[in-house]
Amino acid sequence: MVDQNNTPQIDNDEISLKELVLKIKEWYQFLLTKWKLIVLAGIIGGLIGFTYAYFQKPTYKAVLTFAMEEEKSGGGGLSGALGLASTLGIDLGSSAGGAFSGANLIELMKSRRLVDKTLLSPIEVNGKVQSLIEYYITFNELKKDWDENPNLKSLNFPIDPDRSKFTLQQDSILKNIAIEIIKTDLIISQKDKKVSILSIEMNSTNEVFAKFFCETIAKETSEYYVDIKSKKSKMNVDILQHQADSIRTELNNAISGVAAATDNVFNLNSALNVKRAPSARRQVDVQANTAILTQLVGNLELAKVTLRKETPLIQIIDRPIFPLEKEKVGKLKSLVLGGFLAGFLTVLYLVFSSLYKKLIA
Repeated sequence: MVDQNNTPQIDNDEISLKELVLKIKEWYQFLLTKWKLIVLAGIIGGLIGFTYAYFQKPTYKAVLTFAMEEEKSGGGGLSGALGLASTLGIDLGSSAGGAFSGANLIELMKSRRLVDKTLLSPIEVNGKVQSLIEYYITFNELKKDWDENPNLKSLNFPIDPDRSKFTLQQDSILKNIAIEIIKTDLIISQKDKKVSILSIEMNSTNEVFAKFFCETIAKETSEYYVDIKSKKSKMNVDILQHQADSIRTELNNAISGVAAATDNVFNLNSALNVKRAPSARRQVDVQANTAILTQLVGNLELAKVTLRKETPLIQIIDRPIFPLEKEKVGKLKSLVLGGFLAGFLTVLYLVFSSLYKKLIA
């Protein structure tokens, strides 16, 4: 019974395998008749691949790595001093926490704001100072296509421009170039979330642009990051410094007033004490201003310590140096790959074309 049930199945398997071998042989013989077409397609594909590799501009990669170091707010004598100042109603600022750490900092560096500021930053190439975007437009020869448009023909991007005075065309071009760089050329990465070391990678067909852009965006990010992290503490330092300077001026005036009043009553009759009142009032001003200035100077120094504590340290580890790493598809590799791909696509076309003709026959 078992043999009767299994025997037909074995025969069917043998028949299917035999048919498969015959089909493969049939297709092989069919493709063999088309070998000239397949070889010709492979040669054409190889030539296309070789031509592409020959004329393709190399891509230069600039890489910069840096570390972000911040002092954590915590205990110790400084924390106690800050607490005492808080009880006296003196606000000396507080840390911004991790608002710009890790992934947030990566997104910050790829923001339009910082990329725009980087593109508008000045660089010096061959003794000529120009904005980075102006150099980008030059080596990409974009102005050749703008000559036919009167709105773009005389368009330029000066160094440190006033963005509020930008025309619609300037804003549009700056936006398009920034978006293209962010999407295709700029890569910001962090190797490990536990390590505060970030890497900036900039790819460009121009070696000079890649290096300058990589270094400039690191500088712009550093300045913006430090400004945001220490903004509140810096405001407090500025306010306390202004108050201390004002009180110091008042104290100097009061001291000068005491001296002037004393000169006016020199060798005065001791019975005329009312004449000594201005000198006494100015002396009170001196004492009051001295006490206030002493307190302000203490608060100012404490605020400066807080500002230094909350200002992050950005340490550049590796900078891009010439010559940059160059990436380009090899001519031989493109020749082989182009020929293989063209030949393979030709085979697929012949097979499906033959099957289609059999189905409609």
